Formats: sequence, C-alpha cells, structure tokens
Amino acid sequence: MTQLQLLTAEGAVQTVPLAASPDFRKPTSPLRSRVAYAAAHVVPRTTAENVPGHPADVDWDATLAFRHHVWSWGLGVADAMDTAQRNMGLDWAATAELIRRSAAEARSAGHGSAARSAGGALVVGVNTDHVSDEVISLEEVVAAYLLQLEVAEEAGAGVVLMASRHLARAAQTPADYERVYREVLSRTTAPVILHWLGEAFDRNLAGYWGSSDVGEATDVVVRVIEENLAKVRGIKMSLLNADYEIAVRSRLPEGATLFTGDDFNYVSLIEGAGGSYSDALLGAFAAVAPNASAAIQALDRDDVDEYRRILSPTETLARQIFAAPTQYYKTGVAFLSWLNGHQPAFQMVGGLHSGRSLPHLSEIVRLANDAGALERPELAAARWRSFLAVNGVHA
Repeated sequence: MTQLQLLTAEGAVQTVPLAASPDFRKPTSPLRSRVAYAAAHVVPRTTAENVPGHPADVDWDATLAFRHHVWSWGLGVADAMDTAQRNMGLDWAATAELIRRSAAEARSAGHGSAARSAGGALVVGVNTDHVSDEVISLEEVVAAYLLQLEVAEEAGAGVVLMASRHLARAAQTPADYERVYREVLSRTTAPVILHWLGEAFDRNLAGYWGSSDVGEATDVVVRVIEENLAKVRGIKMSLLNADYEIAVRSRLPEGATLFTGDDFNYVSLIEGAGGSYSDALLGAFAAVAPNASAAIQALDRDDVDEYRRILSPTETLARQIFAAPTQYYKTGVAFLSWLNGHQPAFQMVGGLHSGRSLPHLSEIVRLANDAGALERPELAAARWRSFLAVNGVHA
C-alpha cells in the first residue's frame, strides 16, 4: 500500500496509508434536488511573472479545462468571483477576458454529452473593482457596476452582483445601499444573485448593508430583495454563521433563493430542515466537485445518510482551507487543483501560492485523503512528496 507523507506538529515526517479514490460516478441527467455552483479559481501561466502587483497572466487552456471538469460533474460554475482572486491578483482586463471565455465555454458545454448535466450553467461576478480610486461617489459606484454588468450580459452570462468595497466606503446609511441596488437592478436584463460577503473574507466589507448589526443588515437585504423581486434571483451569503443564514432564509420572499456561501456549515444548510434548505454557491465545491456531485446525487435518491457520509468529511477539509486568515483560502483551492492534476504547477496569479504555510498545506493533504478528495491519489502523493523535498523536507 502506498504511503502518504505528512508533517507532525513538531515538523517531523510521518506516513499514513494513502486512501483509494472513491468510486463516484458522474451524473447522466441534471441534478434535481439542489442547485449547486462551484466558485472556480484561475490557473496562471507557469512561466509568467506571477508576482504581487503584476497583471494576471492566465493559462487559459488549464483554466477553462477546470470549468469543464466542474460541469462534467453536474455542477454549475460561478466565475470571476472572489475565488478567482478578485481584489487579490486578478485585474479587470483578465477578469473581463475570463468572463467572455467562460461564457463561450459554457455554451459549448451545454451541447456536450449527457454527463455534462449542468448544461454549462454559469454565473459571473459583477463588481466595481476596475476603478483605481479607493473613494468614489454613489453615482460613480452605480456607473462602475453598470460597466461590468454590460460586459457580463453581452457575454451571455448570469450575474452575481458582488459586494463592493467602493460602496462600503461611500454609503453613509442603509438608504444609500438601497438606492444603489435599486438603480443597478433597474438596468439588468435578467434576475441576478446578490452577494453578502462577510468581514472574514474581506475586512473592507465590514458593516455592509449599512450596519454592523446582522439583524439590522438583514432588514436592509430583505427590503432590497422585496422591492426588486422581479430582478433578484436570490442571495449568496458568506458570513460563516449558519444561524444568520437560516434567519435570512426564513425571511426571503417567495421566488428568491438562498445560495449558501458558508464554507464552514454547508452540509446542514444544504440538507435543510422542515422543507427549508439552501442551494449552494461555494468556493469549497471547486476543491471537492466530485464529492459534492455524488452527495447531491444521493439527495436526489432521498438517501440523506449517504449524502452526509460523502459530504461531511469535506466540510472538515473546507474548514482547514478556509481557516483564518480566511481570505487566503484560495491558496488551498489551487493547491488541491494541482494535487489532483488540474494544473501543471502550484502557482497563482499575484504570487498568492505563498499565502499558506507548509504545515497548513500538510493538514489539507491529510484531510483531503480522509475525505476522499484526492481524485488521483498516486499522483497527489507524488506531487506532495516532491513539494516537501523542494522545501527541504525529506523522510
């Protein structure tokens, strides 16, 4: 049996058995019980200047192949989101190109085999991050959103209206948020998903919706959705607090969906209780797409025990990937992508592959092995062994 090398708390090398790859099967028809998007990352060109402050140089073949990997498991792709390093290395030129290319690939995936059961489902992030000035007016925030909205809609992609740092700085009252969202939503041509990204992911978004009190912020969110219901498909919540999400979910008007972005508690939130549940839009699902698909297929068969058996171990892995400082979770997503053979090197735009320590990555390897998230275990073990050696760690 192949052994997997791991680091102990003292920095020594220990070995554990390498688990076999789970026998998950790709769906042959669309997933029915839940809507699930994996928020996908970008793969840089290995020989490029992937250093902080340098424009993103993307390996388009590997980046788009990863999206087809997600689609092949019946999941949708949420692209150009924070998982793709918005505000952390992915500049607007690369973002706009990513949106256009992913939308074109989504159309081609929709005409593929029956296994591509999501039909190339795609939503993309629309933000204000192309504006270099940190402080702008509310009118300029609206104009910035509309510029990116036009790019997304011209590409034919669904839209996630992301939380804006510019809006967080410019807004003085909850009414300012309501005004901006009202004006932007009036210009959308199809219902969009709103986005509530918590301070753990981006400290610049503290007090979003006009209050640091979650109950008061929830009141604003509900008012925005109710006032613009024809233009709002739902909201993605990423506060890493299941109670907050359930409270918002219970108040959503009919026709609006809660998409969990809670990478700490998604197993119970997606399962739900009393007929109420969350759909999913998760960065964690980019790291464990086969497991997520297999778990939802189990829900489609009303096999809740199998759903929990498959997905619960991945939540333990996700808690490690998304550990504080949470914004560096992207490093873990790219690391697993490399281990699983979806990119040629462990690199990220903006040099973010240095965002986590060797002990942190070792724990990801251990938990991925336990969770059945190593898609090609022998390859993953070999790549990890070589990574340890490059970093001066030898058995």
